[in-house]
Amino acid sequence: MVLDRLRRNAAGRDPKKIPDGLWVKCPGCAKTVFKRLVEERLDTCPECNHHFPIASARRVEVLLDPGSWQEFDAGITSGDPLGFVDTKAYTDRIVQAQAKTGLKDAVICGTGLLAGHPVGLGVMDFSFNGGSMGSVVGEKLTRMIERSTAAGCPVIIVSTSGGARMQEGALSLMQMAKTSAALARHAEAKLAYVSVLTNPTMAGVMASYASLGDIIIAEPKALIGFTGPRVIKETIKQELPEGFQTSEFLLKHGQLDLIVARQDLRGEIGRLLGYLQRSA
Repeated sequence: MVLDRLRRNAAGRDPKKIPDGLWVKCPGCAKTVFKRLVEERLDTCPECNHHFPIASARRVEVLLDPGSWQEFDAGITSGDPLGFVDTKAYTDRIVQAQAKTGLKDAVICGTGLLAGHPVGLGVMDFSFNGGSMGSVVGEKLTRMIERSTAAGCPVIIVSTSGGARMQEGALSLMQMAKTSAALARHAEAKLAYVSVLTNPTMAGVMASYASLGDIIIAEPKALIGFTGPRVIKETIKQELPEGFQTSEFLLKHGQLDLIVARQDLRGEIGRLLGYLQRSA
């Protein structure tokens, strides 16, 4: 009802007097929605609950108790071990991504409290080179996991990524084993790992740490998989089920534990951590 009233009010005004940026078109339902309502719903559509992309800093703010976030390893940046150049130099791509996003690389890591529970947290950011996993992402996540293991607290990783960073070649692929080994040691210490998959989570990230959670949660309608449907279809020479790389399909077929809307994610993870603590 509020949205309808805002639309009616806007329709009766001179369009030249309506400030830019008040409205946003939802890619999920194609409706024009009031931007403030989207932001109040943690960047989800008030009409269809489409989940808009969200910056890593905003994700930390949404998940953790106020004032509890402590970031570590914030200054680590990518080198250029291969001297890689395609349409532009890899070093130029990194500098441009840093200037655009204000981030040093595609993940931020630290510790904090979630509903009073101490946690290690890593949050990926798709706006930085498509959330690609290079040596910095692997190193920061591994350090965060090892720090959490030493402190005896659970790990949460929020993933969004197109996969391994091709400009670092085999070094980026090595991060799959590196992060997975750190999580194995975390599991041996009988400590929990909650993996949160957001749109999109693909390729080497999904094939490694993103799929290793003791509990795997996804946001609604997230694209999740290893490679694109065209490549899979050409490889196996079969028709693919509709929507087979969505959260809903994967939940139905046992690859996820839960689908949780962003507005409910903090409460749900807090509830799960409470259960895990009591059962430890």
